[in-house]
Amino acid sequence: MIGPLCFILLPVLISAALLSALLIIVLKPILIRYALARPNARSSHKVPTPQGGGIAVVGAALAVASIAMIAMDLPLTNFLTVALAAIALAFVGAVDDIRPLPAHVRLLLQIAAVAVVVMTSGIRIFPDWIPQSIEQAFLILGGVWFVNLVNFMDGLDWITVAEMAPITAFIAMLWFLSFPPAPAIVAASLCGALLGFAPFNKPVARLFLGDVGSLPIGLLVGWMLLHLAGTGALAAAILLPLYYLMDATITLLRRLARREKVWEAHRSHFYQKATDNGFSALSVSAHVFGLNLVLAGLAAMTLIWPSGPVQIALLVLGVVLVGLVLRRFSHPRAVPLEVSR
Repeated sequence: MIGPLCFILLPVLISAALLSALLIIVLKPILIRYALARPNARSSHKVPTPQGGGIAVVGAALAVASIAMIAMDLPLTNFLTVALAAIALAFVGAVDDIRPLPAHVRLLLQIAAVAVVVMTSGIRIFPDWIPQSIEQAFLILGGVWFVNLVNFMDGLDWITVAEMAPITAFIAMLWFLSFPPAPAIVAASLCGALLGFAPFNKPVARLFLGDVGSLPIGLLVGWMLLHLAGTGALAAAILLPLYYLMDATITLLRRLARREKVWEAHRSHFYQKATDNGFSALSVSAHVFGLNLVLAGLAAMTLIWPSGPVQIALLVLGVVLVGLVLRRFSHPRAVPLEVSR
C-alpha cells in the first residue's frame, strides 16, 4: 500500500510542482508582454495581470505523467488520446486568450475533443440495456458542460486550485483501491502542477491560468471522473466536483430564465456574488477548499458503504452542504459590531 504513494505518486506530484513553477518563471516575462488580462466590468481583478499560466500547469502535468507511465511500462494509448485532446483544447484556449474566438467555433472544437475522449475510452456507466450510442451522447454532452463550467468558474484567485487540488489528490489516492493507474498518475501529476502554480495565483494573483489552462484541466479532470464512474463509483464522481457543478449549473439556469446570452462573460456566479457581498478572494477560496475536503470525505464514504440508500443519503447531504455555502455567498457578509468601551 505504501509503495505506490512513496515511490511513484509522491515523486510524480513533487516533480510536476517543481516543473510547473520553473516553467512559470521562464514563461512569465513572455506572458506579461503578450497575454495581459485587462480588468473590465466583469473582472475580479483590478490591475492588468498576465494570463496563460495554464501552459505551465498542463505542460508540466502531461510531461511528468508521460515520463512516469513510460518508466512503469504502462500502456499509453488511452492516455495519449486524452493528452492530445487536452493539448488541442489548450491551443484553442491560447488563441481565445489572445484573440477571442466566436462562441460556436469554441463549442464545436470542445465537442470534438470530448467526443474523441469519450468514444475511445470504452467506459460504460449506465446499465447494458441502454444503447451505447445514447450513453456516449449523454457523456459527450456532460463532458462538454464540465469543460465549460471549469472555464466559467476560473474567475477568482486560487479558486481552481481550491477546487481541483482536493479532487485530483483524492483520485490519485484511489490507486490503493485498484483504481486504473493511468488516471491516478495523471491526477497526481495535475495536482502537483496546480500546487506549483498556486504561489503565483494566491490573492492578489500575479498570474492567471487563462483558457489555455482551464479548458484542458476541465477535460483531464472530466476524464478522471469518467474512469471513477466507470468503476461503479458514480456517487463519488458526482460528489467530488459538486460545488462547481451546482454553482455553474444554477447560474446557467438563472441566466437562461432571464434570457441572457449565456455564452457572454458575466458576474452572476455565486463565488462572484460573494466578493460583491464582502467576502475576500482568499475567504471564498478557503470556503471552497474546506467544502471540497468535506465532499471528498463523503465520496470516500460512498466507496466504503456502496449500498444504494447510503449513496443517496450522502448525495443529498452533499447537495445540502453545497447549498448552504451558495446561500452564504448570496448574502452580505456579516461584519461584527464594534464593542463600545
